[in-house]
Amino acid sequence: MNSGVIWVFCLLVVSIVIFQGVVFMRSAFQVKEAVGMTDREARSAMKTGAIAAIGPALGNIIIAVSLMTLIGNPLTMMRSAIIGSSATESLGAQMASTAYGTELGSANFGPEAFTTIAWTLCIGGAGWLIVTFFFTKSLGSFQKKITARKNGTKKMVIISTAAMLGAFGYFAANEAVKSSGHTLVIMTSIIITIGTLLLANKLQMNWLKEWALGFAIIGGLTVGYFIG
Repeated sequence: MNSGVIWVFCLLVVSIVIFQGVVFMRSAFQVKEAVGMTDREARSAMKTGAIAAIGPALGNIIIAVSLMTLIGNPLTMMRSAIIGSSATESLGAQMASTAYGTELGSANFGPEAFTTIAWTLCIGGAGWLIVTFFFTKSLGSFQKKITARKNGTKKMVIISTAAMLGAFGYFAANEAVKSSGHTLVIMTSIIITIGTLLLANKLQMNWLKEWALGFAIIGGLTVGYFIG
């Protein structure tokens, strides 16, 4: 599972992902003026994105560490780099091992079972990549049509905000019903986020808004630690 050949192929895939990230960030800065953003706003958006990635990254790291002991370091790193969800990969690995007739970490877990898991994860993740490849351009055209109309930019902001609220609300609702402790952690994060944004508006400190999610994550983790 940790052989040199597997490391070579997995590092090759991860390097492509890193290259894509660098290209996307560079392209975003090149077109910032075309979308009406200043250099300061573009850098602020990058900081906000980096801070927003802290929470999901911490969760993935915790799951990935446990997954490394079961399917090896290189495959875990490669799948987490492509999909970005260690929880999804962990579930896929468990389903693949069960379908093969064994369990992760069991004594009869051999090369054949590992190969089954590798193929399952790769084929399962291909659907996400295929949808992105075929529909990204169509979604871009849809965005242009919306923004070209009267008050189109405002409508696009409403649509994107509603999508984000729906996504975060869906995941938050799934966690909130697990226990009162989960609900308390979520409510703490919400209160910290709202409080930080209100304070930033009152003090006219826009840079403080970039740290709202970061403060919410730290506050939620702290409350979860003490009540857990």
